[in-house]
Amino acid sequence: MPFQGICLGLQCAVIEFARNVLDFEDAHSTEMTNMTKHPVIDLMEEQKGVTEKGGTMRLGGYACSLKKISKVQDAYKKEMVRERHRHRYEFNNDFLEAFEKAGMISTGINPESGLVEIMEQTDHPWFVGTQFHPEYRSTVLNPHPLFIAFIKATVASSK
Repeated sequence: MPFQGICLGLQCAVIEFARNVLDFEDAHSTEMTNMTKHPVIDLMEEQKGVTEKGGTMRLGGYACSLKKISKVQDAYKKEMVRERHRHRYEFNNDFLEAFEKAGMISTGINPESGLVEIMEQTDHPWFVGTQFHPEYRSTVLNPHPLFIAFIKATVASSK
């Protein structure tokens, strides 16, 4: 079954992958609990000293470099995109190597910060999670390329 996770959807998919594939039983997001040895989702470094929250999230458009020969690069037909964000928590790159060895790879990276923007499962027809919000750029007359690819994958899986 195709899966597309957006922001918290990506984060929950990462937590479940860590628990069920990597066997990190206590894997979690530090937004929900600090009591984990495996904080696979963590507060962004620049957010850790922020005490006044108003307008301090990672907001707005950021560059995303897409990995060649990935589902998302095939959907976009580009190697670099710019997508909009609204969050404080991100994939914890300390765990990236373990994820990629197990088949969930980062296929989109912010070239300036190194933050993971997109994760895909390599052995799945369409398992894509984005930290950004593609719905911010989608309209009825111009749907976002990731939504088009997701719908195509869903139709193909139902045959």
